[in-house]
Amino acid sequence: MVPHITKGESMRHTSYSTQRLRNNKGFTLIELLIVIAIIALLASVLVPKLAGRTDDARRVTAQAEIHQIESALELYRLDNGRLPTTEQGLQALVTKPTAAPEAKSYRDGGYIKRLPVDPWKLPYTYIIPGKRGEFDLFSYGADGVEGGEKNNADIGNW
Repeated sequence: MVPHITKGESMRHTSYSTQRLRNNKGFTLIELLIVIAIIALLASVLVPKLAGRTDDARRVTAQAEIHQIESALELYRLDNGRLPTTEQGLQALVTKPTAAPEAKSYRDGGYIKRLPVDPWKLPYTYIIPGKRGEFDLFSYGADGVEGGEKNNADIGNW
């Protein structure tokens, strides 16, 4: 049998629930400590697994940026009949070079919006003629010097 609730009893029940909700506005210290402990536990498990992937991600990013710069260099060559000189550098892809030889058909707005730096915050190196091809475009890797192995290895268009 369902008890019969009158209108007055219903209002008293509603006002008691509303009052109780108003008094319970935040979390207790224990609840916060439990949540922080759970987050710390998850971080201690996940961070070591993801830490080794950072170096791999940087190498992949450098390779992708090198391909992007290579494409911009090819567009520059199509428009101007030649690649920028080593002295003009990669900056010739962003702004029209003022040094000779002149870029006669330079594209309005350049060939890339900004010149990227490698994932280790160092500029990419551009040399023409290159040692390994028509031009060399590369990052020195994590150590910032030529050569190296693993994370310190050079990453280039070769």
